[in-house]
Amino acid sequence: MSEKVSLTAQNRLIISGLLLSTILIIAIAIFAIFNIQKKLNEGYQNFGQIISKALAIESVEVIKDLPQKNIKNTLMAHSNTLLMGHSDIVLIEFRDNNGNLIYSTREPETKAKKASIMVTSPLIIPGDNKNYGSVTVGLSGRIISQITSTTRASLLFVFAVAWLVFAFVILINTYLITRELRILQNGVKKISTGEFGYKIESKDVSTEVEDLFNSFNDMSNRLHIYEEQNIDRIMFERNKFESVLMNIANGVVVCDEDDNVVLINSHAQTLLEVTEDQLLNTKIQNYIDTSENYCFKDKIEQFKDTPLEIIEKKPIEFNIKVDNKVIKSIISPMFMRNKDYVGYIIVLIDMTKEAEMDQMRANFISNVSHELRTPVTVLRSYIDTLYNYGNEFDYDTQKEFIGTINQEIIRLQGMVNDILDFSRMESNAPMEKALNSIVEVVENCVNQVEVLTKEHNLTISVHKDDNIPEFMFNYNGIERALTNFLSNAIKYSPDNSTIDVCIKNLPQTNEVEVTVTDRGCGIAPEHQKKIFDRFYRVENNTHTVKGTGLGLHLVKTTIEKYHQGKVFVKSEVGKGSTFGFILPVNVEVESEKVM
Repeated sequence: MSEKVSLTAQNRLIISGLLLSTILIIAIAIFAIFNIQKKLNEGYQNFGQIISKALAIESVEVIKDLPQKNIKNTLMAHSNTLLMGHSDIVLIEFRDNNGNLIYSTREPETKAKKASIMVTSPLIIPGDNKNYGSVTVGLSGRIISQITSTTRASLLFVFAVAWLVFAFVILINTYLITRELRILQNGVKKISTGEFGYKIESKDVSTEVEDLFNSFNDMSNRLHIYEEQNIDRIMFERNKFESVLMNIANGVVVCDEDDNVVLINSHAQTLLEVTEDQLLNTKIQNYIDTSENYCFKDKIEQFKDTPLEIIEKKPIEFNIKVDNKVIKSIISPMFMRNKDYVGYIIVLIDMTKEAEMDQMRANFISNVSHELRTPVTVLRSYIDTLYNYGNEFDYDTQKEFIGTINQEIIRLQGMVNDILDFSRMESNAPMEKALNSIVEVVENCVNQVEVLTKEHNLTISVHKDDNIPEFMFNYNGIERALTNFLSNAIKYSPDNSTIDVCIKNLPQTNEVEVTVTDRGCGIAPEHQKKIFDRFYRVENNTHTVKGTGLGLHLVKTTIEKYHQGKVFVKSEVGKGSTFGFILPVNVEVESEKVM
């Protein structure tokens, strides 16, 4: 396969100069040879004229006194002598004054050569006007031909040598110039690759080029100094940028325009359950989650098929699952300051808790709907029965119906209060505090739930330390919290058992502790960690408890958020549970709103 060679402007100029000089030298050579040839021909013509005149004078002197019959022989002898003595003379003819041929070397008995120049002179005696005829001399031109050939060859050689010298000088000069340019080009390449400080040797170059090389060396040195001064700052900025990405709260994966992972922070490694070495410098599309799915592949293809101006305004968002985690992924393009596209960033946000909360909210709505439907249905049935058939029932039956209606109303009111309390606490509504007695709160709560204990033949035993101080707290909030503990203890306690309520003074920490202990089925350890979470309900084969799943969460919020206390649970499956809270005694009197 032939390679196409392109001529630069400099090469074209050199070739044009050589062609022009060649044409000029050839034209000069032709002109010189033509003029020399012309001068030689003119000189040779004069040479023939001189010979013919000399021969004419000599012949007249010889034949002027001879008889007519001896003239031809005399002229023939004289002509042969002249022909033998001069090789360039090839023809001699004598004619009388009437033009009649007297003698010619062209006669058959002579071997005449072809003449190139013919010169004729009259046969006249000097001082005498008598004309004896004429003589014609023919010259072969051999001498002039030899001279011409020699002259032409010499001139051609001289001009050829001159052209070769001229061409050699041009080529040498061109080589020197291009050598200097190549040296400069090599220096520029060094600078372009970041080799600042590279110097060009300026030895054996022209003055102008030496100045250029010195300027280049000065520029290279300045760039080297600038690089040294700024490399630390650039590295600092880069390290700072990487530090921010590596320590950002969300996971970050940075990919170049070829989909290779160039940076991944520690949080992303944790979310994707990979190490930096496993993902760095690999294609992000090749990542496989715990279900062996290429969770990024389709979305990366969608990202690449979407115009950048669209994807810049509306990044691609999608969820992936890794183990039990739900991770929200956002793919956004990455640009330089000049808007050149250099890759993309994938931001990973752990949405596991939010997903769980969404599921819990859905369960909460379902549970609340179910829980509200049950008392409403019971109330409607009992009230409808009393309304339509009340006169047919005796007093005890009517009282039983009204008692059931009252219990369902209390239950409905409790659920509504839980929802209202939850809404108020979520909105950071203020909870006012006043100086109250925790002992009084405990006694009132025990009295309120006494009716429920009689149904299951339960006993509530209250134990308290001496000198329990009064302190600042919200009476209604603590009452609801303790009532919740007691209600749960009653629900889970077996019949004919005892529920212990303890009030302890903790002077070392200036706190008061209240606990409620039952002898119920207990709570498994995996549930104890989440039992105070909102919407969380424990369901097992032992019991199925009705409710909204907000009670214990409201207790935790009331104690910890509004009273800076602490809630806790201690339980062992099959042996019962202890729920309690600790309140600080030294809280200042204020109307507090937790932000």
